[in-house]
Amino acid sequence: MDDTEFLSRVREYGEYDSLGEATRVTTVVLRKLGARLSPGKVRALAAQLPPLAREALGPVQDGRAAPDYGVEEFRRRIAQALDAHPTTAEWDTSAVLATVAQAVDDDCLRTVLGSLPEGFAPLFGRPEMV
Repeated sequence: MDDTEFLSRVREYGEYDSLGEATRVTTVVLRKLGARLSPGKVRALAAQLPPLAREALGPVQDGRAAPDYGVEEFRRRIAQALDAHPTTAEWDTSAVLATVAQAVDDDCLRTVLGSLPEGFAPLFGRPEMV
């Protein structure tokens, strides 16, 4: 999947008016996801994403432990970063993460989800996957 297809899917799923809005939401959501994952998981995920999404995950900081917070705090941080209502931020998060789930193979997605607490899989559109 290339950048154009990735952003087009985010735009479609999020029902955004423009690719600019889809890009802004994608950048925020993936930056927060990248901050939540360990450096090794960020690298594994980045290797399968198109350039824009890969860059949005942010820099890999070796030696950094992944912060330990759950899905509610993750959603709260995204809502704050987007200056959005929590329900809107959840919609935005799902639009981006469902696209991520389509862009990577199942093994990569399982690895990422396996490193996150319960409750993240539905945001990726994969409630059955752990």
